[in-house]
Amino acid sequence: MPEDRSGKIKPAIPAYDGPPDYRLVGRHDMFPHTSHDEAERFNFLAQMNRHLASRVLPGVKAAFEDRVAPAWAHENGAFENRHQVRKALLADPAFQMWSALRRATMEQRQQAGRWVTLRQGEALNARAAQLTQGDDRLELDPGFETPRYLAAVDHHCMPGSYHTETVPGDVTGAANYDCGLFATTGGALGRFNDGGGQAVAAWVKKNLPDFKPKRILDLGCGLGHNVLPLAQAFPDAEVIGVDSGAPMLRYGLARAKAMGVNNVRFIQADAEDLSRFEDESFDWVQTTMFLHETSQSAMGRIFAETRRLLKPGGVVLHVEQPQYTDDMPFYEQAIRDWDAFYNNEPFWTTMHEIDLDDLMIRAGFKSDGVMHGGVAAVVDAALFPSAGDDKVEDYGRKAAWHVIGAKKEAA
Repeated sequence: MPEDRSGKIKPAIPAYDGPPDYRLVGRHDMFPHTSHDEAERFNFLAQMNRHLASRVLPGVKAAFEDRVAPAWAHENGAFENRHQVRKALLADPAFQMWSALRRATMEQRQQAGRWVTLRQGEALNARAAQLTQGDDRLELDPGFETPRYLAAVDHHCMPGSYHTETVPGDVTGAANYDCGLFATTGGALGRFNDGGGQAVAAWVKKNLPDFKPKRILDLGCGLGHNVLPLAQAFPDAEVIGVDSGAPMLRYGLARAKAMGVNNVRFIQADAEDLSRFEDESFDWVQTTMFLHETSQSAMGRIFAETRRLLKPGGVVLHVEQPQYTDDMPFYEQAIRDWDAFYNNEPFWTTMHEIDLDDLMIRAGFKSDGVMHGGVAAVVDAALFPSAGDDKVEDYGRKAAWHVIGAKKEAA
């Protein structure tokens, strides 16, 4: 160990393994301007999320093993499911503190993003209008009715969720999502929050090397941060993003044009009813972190639509958090359930216990065509933490996901 001038041994300073500085976030022409104080709010929240995952959550697990589980076993015997674990944890101060702080950081992240975007809302809306008006790559439906299972929820505490418009031509909600995602993920999605899409594109090229899609459909595309990497990876393909939220779609096209990606269309539609598209008209249908915000009743219809739209030999891929399986400990399942109960994700817990393989087969895919894999966000590791190397697991926020897909049998 090094010595100071007095000859005393100085403790070694551990290497910094926290989030990058917010000032490293990519700045395309649609990205909201942030002042010094606004950037520092995002830095604080990113650091707090990292701290909760790396320093506080391990204490929750220790408390569970040392006192919660033994107390439950003494009174009731072994845990039988994740719901019993969650109820037992609710009475423990370690879980209470972690949960309260985690919820508070999400609420503060949303408020921080709204402060940034609302103060410059007129300028953001005008910029989006300038980039998108008259462009046929944006198709909005003035009579569109947002499905109730989406309209009734402010997903992950986002005011107005994905669809609410405060004024005509509004993009402030989407801008909030774009500029604040850094805080939620601790920068794990990279400069442009597109590490997930980059990972999917890389997985496809590695695992399906002969796959040359000419037409790609992304369902639940949001503002397009997972779509643009697909368009960039397959520049000769026509890429279509579908979403229910008009603000997301407006911002998505404006963002794409600002970043020089021109082979993407953004269309407002319900993923349960894609009758506007002909049968067998896509080579690839994709969702990324979409299923957990979809109702169970809608999911079967969406899976059936994906199969109808695929050409023979085409591929559907769903990128999501892992399913709850028999070999996943009840404690992990209970912690992963946190988003369902405390982060406005009401379908999270049900989606993660559904047998997606069976849902694929019921939609018409052959069992031998079902495929599985895993991806971790692809980012510039020199500036941002690499999700693949990140040993911190917070059960739901880590930028690493499972892939379940299917190939439609050839004609």
